[in-house]
Amino acid sequence: MQSSNQTALITGASGGIGYELAKLLARDHCNLLLVARSGDKLGRIAAELEGQFGVRVKTYALDLAEAGAAKVLFDRLQREGMAVEMLINNAGFGAFGEFSAMAENEILGQIQLNITALTHLTGLLLPPMLARRSGRIMNVASTAAFQPGPLMAVYYATKAYVLSFSEALANEVSGSGVTVTCFCPGATDTGFQKRANMESSRLFKKIGAMKAETVARDGYRGMMAGRTLVISGARNWLVAESIRFTPRKLATAVSRWVAEKVD
Repeated sequence: MQSSNQTALITGASGGIGYELAKLLARDHCNLLLVARSGDKLGRIAAELEGQFGVRVKTYALDLAEAGAAKVLFDRLQREGMAVEMLINNAGFGAFGEFSAMAENEILGQIQLNITALTHLTGLLLPPMLARRSGRIMNVASTAAFQPGPLMAVYYATKAYVLSFSEALANEVSGSGVTVTCFCPGATDTGFQKRANMESSRLFKKIGAMKAETVARDGYRGMMAGRTLVISGARNWLVAESIRFTPRKLATAVSRWVAEKVD
């Protein structure tokens, strides 16, 4: 698991899974480039990781949900002479509610961050990895990627894209020295549920969520092993696998039941 003298770029690094992944990489002596909207949070995390692990940490306060933000970030990395050996596309968000009633900025924002920024950043950083014949990419999807999701239709659809894109890319780069991992966590105790207005959903209130630390460790191990697909948690793996044998209409109905709010 040693990743000494390498540099990893992590988006959505100011909390939750992104923060836990940053700690794991820093522990293994990897220098970090951390991206998130909150410069203050990133600054505190950088100071913590530099002090605890003796690695170099640079921060980039940037909202990747804004059009063209991935290119802005890439251009800055180029000017600073930063080579990225590992890319972790972790930034993303979901929004709860019926599609017809959802605000346009919530719909398009999910697509911009979860799909466009992830794809653009991957496209910019993959060619240098291929030229070096070395690199790792981890795209964070979700167990939501395996079925449609009423009441979170756009979010589930964006994660299905991430899964399909990542698996296809992993095949394309096979044998190149670069690996692509699609990481699919289930419900995780992060700020996601609050941002998505899902704190009172059956999923988070009754079924329960995994700890971000445990989830990140699963994803990190899978990425370092070069696995194409990683699903965190035995229960989540069983659910994802069962979708293959479940009628689509039933899987969709169950997804809605899980997402519905309860007292």
